[in-house]
Amino acid sequence: MSERTPGLAQVRLAIDGIDDGLVVLLAARARLARMAGRLKARTGGQGRDPAREQRVRARAAALASALGLAPEVAMGVVGLAIGDACREQGLATDPDQGSVGGRGGMIVSTMHTRPQFVPTSAHRLLRLIPPPRRVAPVLRAVPPAMQRRLLERAMAKVLAGPLAGGALEFMDGRRLGIEVSDLGLRWVVELQGPRLVVVDAPAEATVRGTVTDLLLLAGRLEDADTLFFQRRLVLTGDTELGLTARNLLDRLPWERVPLGLRIALNRGARLANAARSAYRASTTPNT
Repeated sequence: MSERTPGLAQVRLAIDGIDDGLVVLLAARARLARMAGRLKARTGGQGRDPAREQRVRARAAALASALGLAPEVAMGVVGLAIGDACREQGLATDPDQGSVGGRGGMIVSTMHTRPQFVPTSAHRLLRLIPPPRRVAPVLRAVPPAMQRRLLERAMAKVLAGPLAGGALEFMDGRRLGIEVSDLGLRWVVELQGPRLVVVDAPAEATVRGTVTDLLLLAGRLEDADTLFFQRRLVLTGDTELGLTARNLLDRLPWERVPLGLRIALNRGARLANAARSAYRASTTPNT
């Protein structure tokens, strides 16, 4: 019945246009945040700037009041944008990012949040998890055929959309290596027909990183630009092939990855990152 209301279709069309504009502006802000992160990294600047964030929120609240919009709405949207900027720069985000006074506000999706600190009790438990290099011999004992099957199944699930849509045609007959440095594992994948398979052949390009950093990338807790800029991921060989593959992963629609796999990647990445932080803290001498 509402579709017959005179003028409603035109108003909804205008709302859709504004929604599209908001998404475009948020995307532009994310790109600028990524640029700001690179500039800070080059000059040695690290961490968040609480004073800057407070000014941004205050300005949004003042403008909202002047325009007749509830300040909480504007601050919620800005809070989400700040949380996304922190993710783009590889910084910890607040669990109540975007809320007013930490209550009743918007909360950033847990897909993009990282714990800012580890409670003492959890810290002690996490220290019991051995670093990857200590379990590497056990993993390397897994038969190569089983490793290949597991990796091929994982790639088929994560990349089902791009494979079906032909987005991976650039990989046809090309070989990309994946090296997990701290586990001593290395595979070379190639597109053969409609599927990616692990092959026994030299790689044309190789992406190398620790298991934790590769999980952070796969779980969308870190972006590729940050990891490569900080040299936590290294690309060797055919740079064009490697960058094309990286750009494809950056554009991969996360919502099209099966929910169970998204949850597993996200939780696995968060656990691995927390365990690494706890282990480093326990082995760093006090000064």
